[in-house]
Amino acid sequence: MTDAGGPGAIARLRDLLEGQNTLGNSTRFWYGFLVVVGFIFAYPFLTNPFVLKVNTDYFVWMILALSLAVVWGYTGIFNFGQTAFFGLGAYTFGIVGITLIEVTGGTNVAILAAIVVTMIVSALLGYFMFYGQIRGLYVAILTLAVALTGNLILVRTTNTTIGAAELGGNNGVTGIPSLTLGGGPLSFPLGITAQYYLVALLLVATYLGLRILLNSYYGYVLLAIREDEDRTRMLGYDVRKLKLIAFSLTAGLAGFAGALHAAWGNFIDPTVMGLTAASVPIIWVTVGGRDTLIGPLVAAYALQSISTKLSTVGSGYTNIFLGAVFVLVVLFFPDGLIPAIVARWRERTADGHDIDRSNTTEAEA
Repeated sequence: MTDAGGPGAIARLRDLLEGQNTLGNSTRFWYGFLVVVGFIFAYPFLTNPFVLKVNTDYFVWMILALSLAVVWGYTGIFNFGQTAFFGLGAYTFGIVGITLIEVTGGTNVAILAAIVVTMIVSALLGYFMFYGQIRGLYVAILTLAVALTGNLILVRTTNTTIGAAELGGNNGVTGIPSLTLGGGPLSFPLGITAQYYLVALLLVATYLGLRILLNSYYGYVLLAIREDEDRTRMLGYDVRKLKLIAFSLTAGLAGFAGALHAAWGNFIDPTVMGLTAASVPIIWVTVGGRDTLIGPLVAAYALQSISTKLSTVGSGYTNIFLGAVFVLVVLFFPDGLIPAIVARWRERTADGHDIDRSNTTEAEA
């Protein structure tokens, strides 16, 4: 009998996590993954609270990048308005959190509301798009229009109050409660370090969960839809339903990230649905490689951290930097930087093996 915690269990777990749809299917990759995760969880002992809080928000943006990578890179649905769902989740969390924090004592209901509301709205939008046979560039235009419309509506909410929350128009919603787990007398707010650990754990769980999803039967069907939607339909799959599910699930994940962002900063404003905000995740996924998960993760963290440093010099430098990186990657690395690096590494490794085999043959001769 195989021990449940022994090599057999590890092999079964790797079977779930590994496959052709994700990069990193070797023991060397998982050792590196464990090292990175170990460093992330040891990081609070190596830095100060301010840097820790900034990195917490980077992790939130990385969750958003993962949501876009799945719906665009793996399913082929070019959602240019993923930040609309991010913003909707943030505003829902703020409204429900401010209204109910005194009643519930925690933000559990607010987080759940952010996910549910976002999924319902995205399902309604997705139903009209996919069952209306809208696809390709028209989906990108429509989703971007939704984001910009949301921005325009929120800008005009200066004197609007929902529950106990004042929307504030351009000034945004202030006084959003921080993450508070539990309820009633058993509720406890999370400090900077605790919030960092929670978001880091959620990021790791999201990444691993999406690996399992994409390497499952459902994940292969999503890729089939991306590659040839008409042929997938001819094979008997309900493409419209599958696209709607993928669209709604990834929107819910974006809304969840938005809720975490609102709780992190205790504030949210309409710019989160603006044109600039909508384009930034597109840049992350394009630069990292949209048919990978690890690529958007790395790109989101790297580009967001560089952008934060540039913003201290001037707001215009950030846009110039992101635009230049985007153009250069599209021109020279159309599949993304991470896939290009991996391909180059594999070529060099293969060349090295060929040299070793030729040397061995010569020595034997």
